[in-house]
Amino acid sequence: MSNNRIRKLVAALAAALPALVFAPLAKADWAVNMPKGVTAISQEVYGLHMLIFIVCCIIAVVVFGAMIYSLLRHRKSLGAEPAKFSHSTKAEIVWTIIPILILVGMAVPAADTLIRMEDTRGSDMSIKVTAYQWKWRYDYIDEGFGFFSSLAPEHNRARQLDSGIDPATIPNYLLEVDHPLVVPVGAKVRLLLTASDVIHAWWVPDFGGKKDAIPGFVNEFWFKPETPGIYRGQCAELCGRDHGFMPVVVHVLPEDEYQAWLGDQTAGLTFQDAAMTEETVAMVPATATTAVEEVTVEWNMDYAMATGEKLYNANCGACHQINGAGMPPTFPAIAGSPVATGDVAAHVDVAVNGRPGTAMAAFGPQLSDEDLAAIVTYQRNAFGNDTGDLVTPDQIAAAR
Repeated sequence: MSNNRIRKLVAALAAALPALVFAPLAKADWAVNMPKGVTAISQEVYGLHMLIFIVCCIIAVVVFGAMIYSLLRHRKSLGAEPAKFSHSTKAEIVWTIIPILILVGMAVPAADTLIRMEDTRGSDMSIKVTAYQWKWRYDYIDEGFGFFSSLAPEHNRARQLDSGIDPATIPNYLLEVDHPLVVPVGAKVRLLLTASDVIHAWWVPDFGGKKDAIPGFVNEFWFKPETPGIYRGQCAELCGRDHGFMPVVVHVLPEDEYQAWLGDQTAGLTFQDAAMTEETVAMVPATATTAVEEVTVEWNMDYAMATGEKLYNANCGACHQINGAGMPPTFPAIAGSPVATGDVAAHVDVAVNGRPGTAMAAFGPQLSDEDLAAIVTYQRNAFGNDTGDLVTPDQIAAAR
């Protein structure tokens, strides 16, 4: 290759370099970088990330620049002769000391941030987070109530085969839940994380970290959001089939709106019953939550079927499909199932205790007697399974 061609190639690469480096900065919607987040820790993590990225870029420019210069300047065609020495002690000392200093310079601020990321002291509130396939349960320890958080029903329907719904028409597709975690702005929130089945991981990028939820262990994680809003994440552990349908949604509310929301939970009201601002109602979907006071209802087929359909779609539809067709062989169909059309006691046992060694989880620890009775009733009388059986909460309680 002639010297003229080499100069043209180098000039072309030099001209293209600014576009490659600055294009991601000019086109922010590429989302090629991590977010700054809304917590002090997340912003520190972002700062460290950018600092180390710049250091790595400088090192790359220096090293590859020296290599390219040497290859072009000292090539054989220019009459360069190879050196006769075998090594240089001074050079080896220099290229050992400099990387050590660089690594120590990066490690000191990173270690300080990591230590504070693990410090949950001085928390304003504690929430127990239990991971299930494929949903989360949030228990507000100090307030004495809790609820499950699952993929929003419309998202669950749209993701299934032959749903007839275009996912592109659904905002935040697969990143919306029926019951979000709600916390006040400016509060240091401590999470106590565990799991009921396999390893999961609670992750919200805007909070600057994630933590594994492991069966039999309790891990701690904390965040302190400084800006009200809705923040989304996902399970960051490969927890099995449909792992991608286990989103995390956190609503951060101003203190007065959080207190109003909290009052609704402890009073057993729905969001629509609350005297909340229009902005808060828009941020927090109007859904029924765990009530402290018990409500007595007449247990009949109509009530069980209506309630069972909603609960089935939220808890069973991810695997067995909303139309009951399932995804054999891993997730058998409910339509025409020998379990759903066979012995009632055996069906109840499967719903309460699951089937060890299979993907069928035990829903006894997750749902109430009434909820499970409604689901089993629905399964036995939907999808063409016209058994006429009305399962009662007492039958569920007896199977526990």
